[in-house]
Amino acid sequence: MNKRHFIGAALCGVSGMALAAGKKNSAPVCAAAAGPVLLTITGAIGPGNRGGLDVALDQMMVKQELQFDSAYTFDFTALMALPQSTISPTLEYDSKQHVLRGPLLGDVLTAAGVVDADGSSDILLRAIDGYVVVVSLADLRLYRYIIATHLDDKPLPLGGLGPLWAVYDADRFGNMMERPLSARFALCPWGIYHIQVKA
Repeated sequence: MNKRHFIGAALCGVSGMALAAGKKNSAPVCAAAAGPVLLTITGAIGPGNRGGLDVALDQMMVKQELQFDSAYTFDFTALMALPQSTISPTLEYDSKQHVLRGPLLGDVLTAAGVVDADGSSDILLRAIDGYVVVVSLADLRLYRYIIATHLDDKPLPLGGLGPLWAVYDADRFGNMMERPLSARFALCPWGIYHIQVKA
């Protein structure tokens, strides 16, 4: 990757609000994603990098009854440009520890311009199969959710647990470890593609 492209990709992971501090009505930092969009964030966000719901072309979102006037989207490059975190939870699917890697979900939300000092906002995490969980921003930070892009150094596949998985390291929290393994990840939708931030 050439240096100019790398710097541009890295800037896409920085909040438009942070770079545009002191400038009213400034344009979003990033244009729409160059690669396929993997994650769309709507609701109480900063300046978006795409327009509203397209009822003709956003068919899965229409079928899941989403509505929005603007959104912030991430492709794989933009997610990889954010600082990466690694966790090693024991997964319910095979009862083995695996290494998951990706940006902190809090950093992803900050890059989309989400501001909530007290963490009281509700965050809806929606998977491609329509599964939705609601988590407070405070809990997302407490449990250090990541948007996992890799499992054991391999990209998460569509049709498996990916391409993105909102997940935490349940092994690090006593209240999670008290639960049966099958119940530790109920608030961790795999195949996540949409996040709605409630004001």
